[in-house]
Amino acid sequence: MAKPHASFVCQNCGAVTGRWQGRCEACGEWNTITEESAATGIGAQAAIGMRKGRVFELSGLIETDRPAPPRILTGIGELDRVTGGGFVSGSVLLLGGEPGIGKSTLLIQACAALAAKGQRVVYISGEEAVDQVRLRAQRLGLAKSPVELAAETSVEDIIATLSRGKRPSLVVIDSIQTMWTSLVESTPGTVSQVRGAAQALIRFAKTTGAAVILVGHVTKDGQIAGPRVVEHMVDAVLSFEGEGGRDLRLLRAVKNRFGPTDEIGVFEMTGRGLAEVANPSALFLSARDAAAPGAAVFAGMEGSRPLLVEFQALVAQSSLGTPRRAVVGWDASRLAMIVAVLETHAGVKLSQYDIYLTVAGGLRVGEPAADLAAAAALVSSLSNIALSADSVFFGEIALSGAIRPVAHGLARLKEAAKLGFCRATIPHGPSERGEAVSKDLAVRGCKHISGLAAEIGAGKREAARQRD
Repeated sequence: MAKPHASFVCQNCGAVTGRWQGRCEACGEWNTITEESAATGIGAQAAIGMRKGRVFELSGLIETDRPAPPRILTGIGELDRVTGGGFVSGSVLLLGGEPGIGKSTLLIQACAALAAKGQRVVYISGEEAVDQVRLRAQRLGLAKSPVELAAETSVEDIIATLSRGKRPSLVVIDSIQTMWTSLVESTPGTVSQVRGAAQALIRFAKTTGAAVILVGHVTKDGQIAGPRVVEHMVDAVLSFEGEGGRDLRLLRAVKNRFGPTDEIGVFEMTGRGLAEVANPSALFLSARDAAAPGAAVFAGMEGSRPLLVEFQALVAQSSLGTPRRAVVGWDASRLAMIVAVLETHAGVKLSQYDIYLTVAGGLRVGEPAADLAAAAALVSSLSNIALSADSVFFGEIALSGAIRPVAHGLARLKEAAKLGFCRATIPHGPSERGEAVSKDLAVRGCKHISGLAAEIGAGKREAARQRD
């Protein structure tokens, strides 16, 4: 019989080595390798001897008479949007976010909304006592909600309790890092314990049809703590984001086997919990200064939802040998490319200036369609002349300076017209149909970045002529 032996596992990435090291060669972190038993937990039977397998039934890949699994709607529209139309029975979701961002608040509200529909909902807290969770529920006005609550960390006890009585529709585990299973001989929170506990809960969800939400801690880099294999095991990974000092919260789907991964849910933290934001564009543009130079409104897309956000740029004379480039909410390498294109193809000299660019409202924009809005904000700040307050911009800028078309142009224009914007600068092409959107929205197609820079420069010369 094979003798059990110890191995050394990195608690950050899950890499296994044969000896202890101060620095993990896989992820580069220091002092994260600890000794764990290799002959415990899932797969430990291989060290003792493999049992004889059983024959199981195979089914067709596509053709089936069984209907699709039903969706479990919570009634919170933003949450249901991100999950792809509600939770799928038997699915397992991993929700991550920084401490204090509102993960527990969101889940308690979702549990209360689902329990109010007559569904059995169970909330298991591994970090707080039952009375502490009740205090939060009272603050949210949900103290009378029929949600079953417990404070427990043993996975075996949790599964045994959930198996009694009616099958739960939704189970919340807060958090997976506090859970432990007797099959693994290590402390809670280690890679082996997190992996073993998650596997046991996933097996319970798949065999019973209950939807399970696992709450995960995040590292200082914003990544969900623990082994990355857990993210591969679950059906969906959701990220709850927000900036300090702001009430805005964004829920993103990083992975979703049952829906899109580019949808976002927008919430606002209030004294009564998280409130849905029905019109995020109006929220992002509510405090903007339309008369300030360096501000351009971008008509973007987040999933199937059009969003209007403001790009703010500040171009200042640099006293350093190497001018500074600071970006918040956008890709820094994308900014460097736009600056190079403006200098080369539009004659806009920015090499001797410090450049600061931010996306107002705390939203992070990743689509190339924001190039045109960023370029307009930069030229506006350099020229010290404000852009038209009722104008929106979107379009991708090529390295040649050409403005390339982007997807969902009509949806972007409709959102701009709905919010009262009268002008739109977009790529020249099929989307250039202002009459198809609104008679009050004038659409101007732009072929090259030099045309946009020349138009803003003409506005500066006109303003100077009027002052004279």
